Amino acid sequence: MCGIAGWVSFDSDLTRQQRVIDAMTETMACRGPDGRGTFVRTHGALGHRRLAIIDLPGGTQPMSISTPSGDIGLVYSGETYNFHELRDELLALGHTFRTDSDTEVVLHGYLQWGESVVDHLNGMYAFAIWDQRTEKLVMIRDRMGIKPFYYYPTPDGVLFGSEPKAILANPLARKAVDTDGLRELFAFTKQPKWSLWKGMYEVLPGTLITVDRNGIHERTYWRLDAVEHTDSRDDTVAKVRELLTDIVDRQLISDVPRCVLLSGGLDSSAITGLAAARLARDGEQLRTFSVDFADQEENFVPDEMRDTPDSPYVREVAALVRSAHEDVILNPSELSDLTVRRAVITARDIPAGLGDMDSSLYLLFKAIRAQSTVALSGESADEVFGGYRWFHDEVALKEETFPWLAFNNAITGEGRWQMLNPELRERLQLETFISDQYASAVAEVDHLDGESEVEHRMRTVCHLHLTRFVRALLDRKDRASMAVGLEVRVPFCDHRLVGYVYNTPWSLKSFDGREKSLLRHAAKHVLPQSVVERVKSPYPSTQDPGYAANLQQLAKEILSEKDSPVFALVDRTWLQRAVTQDPLHMDGITRGNLDRTVDLHTWLDLYSPELHLA
Repeated sequence: MCGIAGWVSFDSDLTRQQRVIDAMTETMACRGPDGRGTFVRTHGALGHRRLAIIDLPGGTQPMSISTPSGDIGLVYSGETYNFHELRDELLALGHTFRTDSDTEVVLHGYLQWGESVVDHLNGMYAFAIWDQRTEKLVMIRDRMGIKPFYYYPTPDGVLFGSEPKAILANPLARKAVDTDGLRELFAFTKQPKWSLWKGMYEVLPGTLITVDRNGIHERTYWRLDAVEHTDSRDDTVAKVRELLTDIVDRQLISDVPRCVLLSGGLDSSAITGLAAARLARDGEQLRTFSVDFADQEENFVPDEMRDTPDSPYVREVAALVRSAHEDVILNPSELSDLTVRRAVITARDIPAGLGDMDSSLYLLFKAIRAQSTVALSGESADEVFGGYRWFHDEVALKEETFPWLAFNNAITGEGRWQMLNPELRERLQLETFISDQYASAVAEVDHLDGESEVEHRMRTVCHLHLTRFVRALLDRKDRASMAVGLEVRVPFCDHRLVGYVYNTPWSLKSFDGREKSLLRHAAKHVLPQSVVERVKSPYPSTQDPGYAANLQQLAKEILSEKDSPVFALVDRTWLQRAVTQDPLHMDGITRGNLDRTVDLHTWLDLYSPELHLA
């Protein structure tokens, strides 16, 4: 796992721009604390920061191959889980290797198959190849969007990087944000290619982009296609179990310490059980980590999203699999610490507004990194298997909008936008934006002939989650983990599993009258009965009123700034009212908007962006 950056310029000599290339590369130091390097040719430059996971001495980057007609350089972020098989295949084709790393396998794969190398890969990756033979840049992102990848077109080429900060370190990139960027920030539709920053775009998941003297060219190499599912229920459950077992086995490959993130829910507990069983065969004990909040279990109050605290289930799973378990316990002062918030926003490059859920994730990863370099996560199972509550909410499913927004609207109405400056809200036209994004997203769904009304709707809902919702969560996970040099792997995002489960009928996904029926039955052999029966509970959030009180204090400090630029975005009158509420009885909407306000203020201070709000 690493951070990459680069620059292609067909009208200038980049060998004279080493200082700028180094600056772009160094912004990725948190993603790659173990090494750095650059590959610079006249019109193409690559930068790399390394987090050593596979072949610690041999996997340094950039990697290159010299040919009679020019050099080929590669910078790679991520892991290729089937690199052993690919290496054997390439050896049989006559290739020779200097290292035992998966990166060199990808480079030789490109030499053998060209851009079609992507069809051979199983993994999570974002990588760039400068092919001097044809003066062409190739940028490739994994199928699900597990690893981030951004680019910024220039008049004579392109800038790129794992994160926007790498691009923004180049003088050619403007730190500008306009209303188009802000709409998605507040709407949460995961607009394709969105980066917040004007002129900067995501490389879409499952996409290959080439840049040459004729411009920028984009090709989709993988998408969710509708395929008829013919397996029986028992065969489907067995297939899911077989795939998950193979995926976890592959993703445990590492030359550094590993662990599993354990929440006590079905998803993470399934990964924990499978990983513990695999390691036990080699005489190893699995390490597991959980996050919790001081006194949360004793004072827990059920709400619209969470029926039970996590801790009792975590203890049962850890006891069953006999893992070496550690709870990371956080208190309100840690969660609201401004230094932590600044680190989170720097990691994400955006003011996401998720407050304690972002801070706790960052602090959890930071604690884990002291003992492990690789962690497996249950992230994305809800999107793959249909686990969220709105998958099973008839009202939310009938709304002609994104189901997560329909479900949230039923709880909050339009309250989540009440903190916006009224003039800005009028300009953003968020309702229209969401409607347009929904129509665009639905139009991308491929359906089978003869689908019932229910199957037609639920295929659409699943597609929305796998191409929109999950991408936002994967980005959050990647940025928070890589900010502390921790690689988090997501077995449920293996494209073989995703494609297979996506095409199972909804009647199979919910055959026992519960959410995630297929996963529940495929993994029950490694789970305690309490977890098998547990209702979905999302990532935890502190219920301590001390956190809300700390937010109010931070907001009061913002109000004391007479000319703070945040008030171009936030309604000062609303904020004045919010800081006077009793934190013991503060509603979740107000607390969430206070978090968003503090995030916006912190982001403006850190990045000093140009705001184009006209």
